[in-house]
Amino acid sequence: MKDKALKGLKVLEMGQLIAGPSAGRLLAEFGAEVIKIESPVKGDPIRNWRIVKDETSLWWYVQARNKKSVAVDLKKEEGQFIIKKLVKEIDVIIENFRPGKMEEWGLGYEQLKEINPSIIMIRVSGYGQNGPYVDKPGFGSIGEAMGGLRYITGYPDRPPTRVGCSIGDSISSLYAVIGALMAVHYRDAQDTHKGQVVDVALYESVFSLMESMLPEYDYAGVIRERTGSTLPGITPSNLYKCKDRKFVVIGANGDGIFKRLMHAIGRPEFAEDIRFKNNASRTEHAEFLDDVIEEWTRKYTLEEALAILDKANVPAGPIYSIADIVKDPHYQAREMIREVHIEGIGPLKVPGIVPKLSETPGDIDWSGPSLGEHTEEILSRYLHLSENEVRELNEKEIIEVPVSTAYKK
Repeated sequence: MKDKALKGLKVLEMGQLIAGPSAGRLLAEFGAEVIKIESPVKGDPIRNWRIVKDETSLWWYVQARNKKSVAVDLKKEEGQFIIKKLVKEIDVIIENFRPGKMEEWGLGYEQLKEINPSIIMIRVSGYGQNGPYVDKPGFGSIGEAMGGLRYITGYPDRPPTRVGCSIGDSISSLYAVIGALMAVHYRDAQDTHKGQVVDVALYESVFSLMESMLPEYDYAGVIRERTGSTLPGITPSNLYKCKDRKFVVIGANGDGIFKRLMHAIGRPEFAEDIRFKNNASRTEHAEFLDDVIEEWTRKYTLEEALAILDKANVPAGPIYSIADIVKDPHYQAREMIREVHIEGIGPLKVPGIVPKLSETPGDIDWSGPSLGEHTEEILSRYLHLSENEVRELNEKEIIEVPVSTAYKK
């Protein structure tokens, strides 16, 4: 078995729900030891989100894979003391509580760096760690709204809509991982031994993806609006209905690709038409070209249209549901449909690993842990607590250990 890229990196995950834990999941998939701190009473709320089997969400088996669960009551002084002792052994902390909560527990960056000057703290929040909105509660949906994404999502004659997944949280988790790895590189590869704070705001993560919206507004006063399935200024690029009422997405905005598309759909005269010589001129006739293309797609089933477009080397694809994804041979060949065994469920399909590394690939070592499953292991290994000391903490409800443990109260 090959080593993983982040082998030896120790991460303390103190967040919950999506943004912070998604960052922890990615680090864990590539070999970091991610110790997830959970409330001893109910654990991470995502354990009970959406479809639940035996009191555990199916989502949990993706979000928490490869992590170690340690149940500690952070509201109690002894629980906070446990975290402070763990911090001496940790490289990176991830937290996504409202700004000020960690400080309230005595676990803010300024407090923890006194214990471990090399500690890197990833702080994911709605609005960041400073500014006039710092105390406002923020969720991914609010970040998507204030970051500009929701304003441009949907059709012009209807209210703004959401993307069908927690995109704001997911984008923020990626920035959190990028920031963590940059901070680790600065600390270790450049031999500075200096920790730092990586401040990730949900709204900023979304705003960073808004392409040319800001300079276009500043220079030309243009406010990008909702345009449904079209991509304004990029022509042709849209979805088109087929004979079987399914839709094909075609992106033929490159000049050479456009010519190949026109030949493929039997309109070679448009390939050399001066009106369509480049993207700017084609955009002036976008509606006309969309009508021409859909006139052709309506003559064919989705499968037939894709076969013709593939042969012509025109970028095109179907709109997949999850049922389509599971059946797709390319997904399977790329190992993006993985299977894990869950007690009480049996084999369960889960998403594969992204990205693919040739020498140090990530993997799924185990599915999401039960609440407090690794409490004893972590406290004995890192804090050198005896069985009696762990039992005492458990009896005082400072920590939680699994029912299977002999000294569980």
